[in-house]
Parts: sequence; C-alpha cells; structure tokens
Amino acid sequence: MNKIYSFLAIGGGLLLSQLSFAQEKPIKYIDRANMNFSVKPGDDFVEYSNGIWTKNNPIPPKETRWGSFNEIREFNIKAVKSILDETVAKQASLPKGSVERRVADFYMAAMDSLKIESLGFDPIKSDLKKIQDIQVREDLLREIARFKTQGLGSPFFGFYVGQDRKNVKKMVPQFGQGGTSLPDRDYYLKTDPRTLKIQEAFKKYIATLFELIGTPTNQAKSSAEQIFLIEKRLATAQMARVEMRDPYKTYNKFLLTDFQKKTPFINWSEQFKLLGIPSQDSILIASPNFLVEVNNTLTDTPLENLKTYLTWNLLKGSASYLSSPFVKASFEYSKFLSGQETQTPRWQRMSNLTDGTIGELLGQLYVAKHFKPEAKERMKELLANMRTAFSNRINRLEWMSEPTKKKAQEKLNAFTPKVGYPDKWKTYEGLELSENSFYQNMKNASIWAYNDNINQLGKPVDRTKWGMTPPTVNAYYSPTMNEIVFPAGILQFPFFAADADDAFNYGGIAAVIGHEMSHGFDDSGSQYDNDGTLRNWWTPEDLSKFKAKTVQLGAQFDQYTVVDTIHVNGKFTMGENIGDLGGLNIAYEAFKMTKQGQSKKKIDGLTPDQRFFLAWAQVWRGASRPEMAAQMIKTDPHSPGQYRTIGTPVNMDAWYEAFQVKPGDKLYKKPEDRIKIW
Repeated sequence: MNKIYSFLAIGGGLLLSQLSFAQEKPIKYIDRANMNFSVKPGDDFVEYSNGIWTKNNPIPPKETRWGSFNEIREFNIKAVKSILDETVAKQASLPKGSVERRVADFYMAAMDSLKIESLGFDPIKSDLKKIQDIQVREDLLREIARFKTQGLGSPFFGFYVGQDRKNVKKMVPQFGQGGTSLPDRDYYLKTDPRTLKIQEAFKKYIATLFELIGTPTNQAKSSAEQIFLIEKRLATAQMARVEMRDPYKTYNKFLLTDFQKKTPFINWSEQFKLLGIPSQDSILIASPNFLVEVNNTLTDTPLENLKTYLTWNLLKGSASYLSSPFVKASFEYSKFLSGQETQTPRWQRMSNLTDGTIGELLGQLYVAKHFKPEAKERMKELLANMRTAFSNRINRLEWMSEPTKKKAQEKLNAFTPKVGYPDKWKTYEGLELSENSFYQNMKNASIWAYNDNINQLGKPVDRTKWGMTPPTVNAYYSPTMNEIVFPAGILQFPFFAADADDAFNYGGIAAVIGHEMSHGFDDSGSQYDNDGTLRNWWTPEDLSKFKAKTVQLGAQFDQYTVVDTIHVNGKFTMGENIGDLGGLNIAYEAFKMTKQGQSKKKIDGLTPDQRFFLAWAQVWRGASRPEMAAQMIKTDPHSPGQYRTIGTPVNMDAWYEAFQVKPGDKLYKKPEDRIKIW
C-alpha cells in the first residue's frame, strides 16, 4: 500500500498552540518534579525520567492509554470544542456554503442526540432491504461495489486509487486484502485463552447488532457464527503484517485479462463500471492469493450466508452513527478489546469526527485562531539544520560505499517538507451537509471522499495534498512522494516551544523531524529512490551490511516484554525503530551545532545533554491498559512508549556520558554492541 506510509505515532488528535496552552498551565519544559531520582538512569531510564509523573497520572476511565500525547489531546480537544461551540452559536447568521456554516451544520447534526435517538436504525433500513433483495450471486457483486461507492463499508477486499510505486507520476486502481473485522488476522487463527475470549466477545457483538434490527436471538447467534467463519477464511488467506511491510511483495501488476483468469467469478470489467472508473488494461494487487480466495468464497459459500455477511458490514460501519443501543453495543465490544472503562463523551467523539470527516474545513478555523507563524519559521531552521546533520552523518558512515552514499545524499536532498497546513485547502465542493441529518452527512461525506479519490485517475499526481489534517498530533513520511509532513498540531509542547532552550527542542521536535527523515532510509522506505520510485539504489555489499544491522536492531527489541509473555515484534516494528534510532542520533548531532549544545551550562541542575535526552523521554512517557497493550503489539508498528524511551539511547555513547552509565548498570551495552545505522 502506498497511501500515507509512516507515522510518528498511531492515533490522531487535536492540539492547540503552545502559547495558548501556556496561558492555561505554565510549562516547565523539563520538570524535575516528574523524575524519580531514587533510581539510577542506567538501571531504569523510564522510571528515572518520568516515574513520578506516571505515578501521579493514572489512566483515566475513558482512556485506554495515557501519556504526553493523550494529556495534550485532552486539553486541546476542549479548545477545539470551543471553536465548534462558537461556530454553532452563530450558525443562523453564517452565510450558507461558508466554511464556518458547513462546520457548524456538521457538528450540530452530530450533537443532535434527540433526533438520532428518534430515528433508531431507520437510516439504514433501505440499505438493509437492498441486501435482502439479492436473488443471485451477480446481484451480490453489484451490491459489493455499491458498498464501496456509497461508503457503506469495504466487504471482502479493499480498493483505492493511488500512485504506481514503479511509475509514481501515474495514479492507478489498487486492490488490497480486507473483509475482516478483528484487529489482526491472528485473532482468527490463534487458539490461546486470551484470543478465544476475544473471539467470543466478537460473536456476541455481532449477535447484539443483529438483534437490534429485529433478528431473533437464535438466528442472530447463528449469523454471528456464519460471519466469523467467513472472516476466518479471509484471514487465513491474508498476508501477515510483517510480510505486508515488504513493498515488493505487495506490488503485483497484472493485465486485467490475466487476473480475470485467476478470479473467474468476479467480472472485473463490470466491477470497474460499477466502481465508477474507466476501463483499465492493468491493475495493482497487494495480495493476489487473497483475492483468489475471495473469488472462491463468493463462489462456494451459500448465498444467504454471504447476504448475512454484507448485512454485518453495514451494521458495523453504521453503528456509531445510529441510536444509543447501537453505540452502547459498539462500546461494550471495544471495551473488552481495549480495557477502556467508560465511554468517551459524545462532544469529544463528535469533535474528533468533525476533524476526521471535514478536517480541512475545521482546519482553516483552527489555523486562523491558533497556529503561530513563528512556529513555522523556527521549523524551517530546524529542518535545515537536521538535513545538514543527516548529510554529515551519511558522509561519515564507515559501512557504506561512496556510490551508495551519493545516492543517499540525492534522496535526502530531494525530501519535500510540509509544515503546518496545506498551501491549497480542500473545498469539499459538491459535499452536501445538513444541520439535521447526521447519518446522511456521514454517508454524503463517504461518497464525496470516494469520488475525490477515484477522480485522480488520468490526472497528474497532486503533490499539494496532505494525508493528515492541520490539528493532528502526528507526523508522517510518504515514500512515493518522498515528503516529510508535520501538521500544526505537533508543533507544540512537549515536542516544541518557541521560547524553550535548544536541548528541549532538539530532543523533541528535531528528533521527530529526524524520525520522519529516517523513514526514507528504513528497511522499507530505503527501497524507494529519490523521486519516490520503488527501485534499488544500493550496491549489493552495502545492502547486505544494512540488513545485518537491522537484524541486530530487531533482536534488541525482540527482548522487550509488553504483557505477560508477549514481546515486542522486532521485525514488525523495525521501520519505526530505525526511525527513532536515526532520528535521535541526527537530532543530537544537530544539537551539537548550537551554542547550548557546545556548552556545559546547567539549567535547573541538568546539563544540556541531560536535558536533550530527558526531552526525548518525556515525549514517550505514559502507560497502556494491558488489553490495549496486547492489541497494539499486533497492530501498531511502533514499539510501546517505554521501549521507545530507552531503545535508542542505549545505543548512543552520548547517553552513557550524560548520565554516567557504567558496566553493571541494567541498561548498559558494551560499546561494540551499540547499534549504529544512520
């Protein structure tokens, strides 16, 4: 897949400017009161750097995790709510079609719980009937296509239009594996007690939703079993997440006529018409064997069972937008998976939904009120310094030959940075939003998003598009665009503050910049060249040396325990671990170019180098509920925060010197065992 590729952290969020945050709660950039000085940093750097903070900040009942990201999102979602409330308050006087009016209409409809309750599941009754009216398998194929174009769900397989990774100037139709509901294929295939309990909770959830639309209890339970078996069959055919990280394994181009022979029941030419796209000579398939199994499933599964599966896809996709019994059922199921104790308040869920649905309308209001130009200017300076530091490090690599270094420099120089918000906003032209029809708004938005995606076919690649909204607390790297993107939301404390010392900013936001830069050179991103094409630029010898280093890093993270006997998966988290390892090293080198980085002057009893590493540690402080930790280790390509805190520093000589870490300390690694890649 080649949509947004690599993130700093899983999950989105909304964030106010640092200056506004400071007005509410004065910031002490590195607060000694959060640290546990009774612990040696070389024994437990997580506890040393943030032990008191973690003790004083337990996970709230409505959260599954709690840390720096969550703390800021919690504060700032309230600030975003104030934007929405202010907009709603003047809704009647706003011109129809204006940015503010459209945002107000969407949020008003989303918050109109009385109207939503009165409708029950009326909004989906016509779609339920269309499923029941299916008489033959060909009708089923037409309904599957309608689901995708109408935003009703993505049964059986995924579909989108994206860049051809070997011809990045061209947008092409792409099909991927999908059709399952549990967080990972392992939840269908494993039989340990934890997994079996999750399977039973899943079946209970399915049955509950069916009962809510009037299905008798016994029939609902039977439907749940049928659906589970269909999804298990699909899961068995899916590639595992580690395998999916290989961009060559997921790049399979077929002539349409050739692929038609592999999947004879699915008439692809007809599917293209139904999907609203022009006839194609060739298509890209992420997992050909999976689509062969989809073809077989559609052929030999009883039609009534397939109709039941489609009904389930409609129910699970719409439950959050229907009346409270559906919302409650969804929460009870997610609570079992994540350990979350209480439902997130509706205003918070709907504020996030507004950002996720019409984020570049809301984003315009957010940026106008909260984004400070000086943050963007400071970022330009940091980006330039980080590029210089990375270039210097490439030149000094002892394991890489000159020809490969030259190619690496070309790629680094070709990076396109995006900061704050898009130069060209989405207008959402043609998207109809009403103040009194929440479900229809969501359906209209899904249809609009689908058409916006497929309308890219036959047009030049739009390099102005963003894959995240401006208020998002995250960042990403796209290999096919060769771009690093930093939304306005992340340019804040604890990542960045305009008036903080360099040690704080380089240990925070500069390390984030370096993390995203390093994604262009991780085990997957390094397979794309300077213009984003999936094409080898390594000599065989250098590639072999690089892979040997990644094996070392994978082995390090494999040793970290998450819950019970569950360990970090070093191969699955490899890209993010390389991102951290490269990012913090590059940031440290850039920090050493600054006046503070070259001094020994202490602030609040802490040296510049200590503040640099503590800034890094406080970004990743926090805890997760055991249920969520167990789930994320299967689905999140990032290592847990505590292991991001220590995973890179233990490989950096500077960390040992900063905190006088010596042989015998629990985290000590011999100099020859410290892993250095970029």
